[in-house]
This record gives sequence, C-alpha cells and structure tokens, in this order.
Amino acid sequence: MRGLGDEDKDAAPTGEVETTQDSNPYRYPGLPNVTIWDLPGIGTEKFKPEEYLKQVNFQRYDFFIILTANRFFHHHSQLAKEIQKMGKKFYYVRSKVDADLYAAETRRPKTYSEKEILNKIREDCFTNLEKVNEGKSEAPPKVFLLSSWKLSKYDFQLLMQTLEEELDAHKRQVFILALPNISEQILEKKRAELENQIWKVALVSGAISSFTGIAVSLVVDITRLVITMKNYCKAFGLDQKALCRLAQQVGKPVEDLKSEIKVVPMVKSINKEYVISLLGKCACAPVMVSELVLNRIPIIGSLLSGGVSFVTTRNMLKRFLNEAAQDAQRVLNKALSPEQKSEEQK
Repeated sequence: MRGLGDEDKDAAPTGEVETTQDSNPYRYPGLPNVTIWDLPGIGTEKFKPEEYLKQVNFQRYDFFIILTANRFFHHHSQLAKEIQKMGKKFYYVRSKVDADLYAAETRRPKTYSEKEILNKIREDCFTNLEKVNEGKSEAPPKVFLLSSWKLSKYDFQLLMQTLEEELDAHKRQVFILALPNISEQILEKKRAELENQIWKVALVSGAISSFTGIAVSLVVDITRLVITMKNYCKAFGLDQKALCRLAQQVGKPVEDLKSEIKVVPMVKSINKEYVISLLGKCACAPVMVSELVLNRIPIIGSLLSGGVSFVTTRNMLKRFLNEAAQDAQRVLNKALSPEQKSEEQK
C-alpha cells in the first residue's frame, strides 16, 4: 500500500518468523497525514482476542484490515466480533494467494483451474465470516484476495476502491493521493482529484493580482506554484525515489522508465525559472491587455488583472497536470510491459 519493498528505507519489517511485537506506525511517503499502523498478530498468549483491541488502542484507527496468509481461524472470528461490537469497520484480506495457486498447480497440473481455486478460498472466507454476522441484519464483511507480488491481479485494486468509497470526503482525497500507481484507473483518480483542487491555487493568485494590479507573471506566488507542480509529479511517482522503487520492483533499469517521461521535467528540475517560462507562454497577450486597461481605468484594470491571473494559473496547472498524468501512464506501461527477448535468446 505504501509502494515500498522489503529493503527500502522505512519499510515495515518482514520475515519467516513473527516480526511485529508492538503497534508500529508507518507514514505514507510524501503524505505525512496518512499513517498505516502495523499491529501484532492475534491469537498468542500476549494478544488474546477479547483484550486485543484495548491493547492496541483501537480508538485511534479509522478502520481495520484483518490480514492473513492462511485459512480462517477461530481467533479471526473472535477479533471480527470485537471490532463490530465497538462500531468500527473491518475488511478481511487473504494474502499470498499466488502461493496457493502455485502449490495447487504443482500438485494437480491436469485439473488445475485458477478460477475454481480462488472461488474456493473466497467461499471459505465468506462461510466463516457469516458466522460472525449470525443473527444480525448488517451486510457481511467484505473479503479480498491478493498477492503483494502481483498487485495488478486479484483484488488489490478492488480493496483500494472500497476503502476510498467508504471514507469521508476529506480522508478520501488524502487516500486517493496515497494509492500506489499500479493501474490506469488509479492514475485517473489522482488526476481528477488534483484537478478539483486547482481552483483554490488560482483563486489566491487572482486575489493577489486584484489587490496589487501587477501583471500575472510578476505577482503570482512562484514558490507556491513550484511546490504544487512538484507535488503533482510526486503523486504520479515521477520523482527519483519513486522511479527507483518501481524499477526495483519490476526488475527494469530506472533509465528505461525515465525515458518514458516525455513532457514534464523531473521534480528536481521544476524551479522558479521553469514556472515563470510557463506563465509567460500562457499569459503574454492577456497581461498586455490588462496592463493597458490598468493604466487608463485603475479599478477596472485591477479586477481584470485578477481575472487574468486566475485564468492563467488555472490553465497552466491544468495543462501541466494532464501532461504529468500522461507521462505517468507511459511509465506504468513501460514498467508492466513484458521484456523483449534478444535474438540470441530467441
């Protein structure tokens, strides 16, 4: 969910034995308001279901994800009941389904059916969770099957979509921007969410220009625009750290991914000079008109200058955002494309 590998800095520890003994918070890269808590496993002497939620301070969380790589156990059912008693939502995630599929195909290659095996796992989860809801009118908890190695397959995107839809408006916005860039649908969600925020930046620019009456290229808060455009690129994974992580995950040279960024510059190259050049291209003619009116009719000229600043800032950011989204899609296509075999390999 955080787009990190096991060996990346600040990644949650993983291993062949239990690695989580206490509740540990993990900030989402680039979004300090998003925290994912890794809680200890349940069912041990230290963490019993009836005391578990109090021990991990359940009040601080928006929702729970019960994650297991094995079949449904009794302590999962007990935990689910306790969460429901406290009025919190939870989602049941069955991970490592790729390992189950591989084992089934190895043992029974002639009768192997991926669809049938996934349905069997899903039905087993539903059957056990229905017991949690026995005698209650609530809809049964939702079940998701996934593999951390293959996020574009199975139910990972459905899980993200479900969490997004069930969060309130403010948290939904933050959650969307925190999603890993693993599909065209996620990239479009981010583009749309960021576009909805453009008017706020443009409004500030227009207000400043109206009060000062100065041409847009001189009055717009360039530093704020630099930060905004850098944030767009970071949201789409077009910064050096994100590209390196993606390259490592898909096993491709980072330079191959960078080569797909055709329009927008890398984050480190977005500076005041770059933003001023874009503003100049967008605002040249309108600014000349507003300055002419300002010299002859000051009040009307100031209002016109504010309008020009608003429209110019909005159009520039919208164009940059769309171009960044297009570059992100090209990078994703390259990352997910199969390797081309050389003539010798053929």
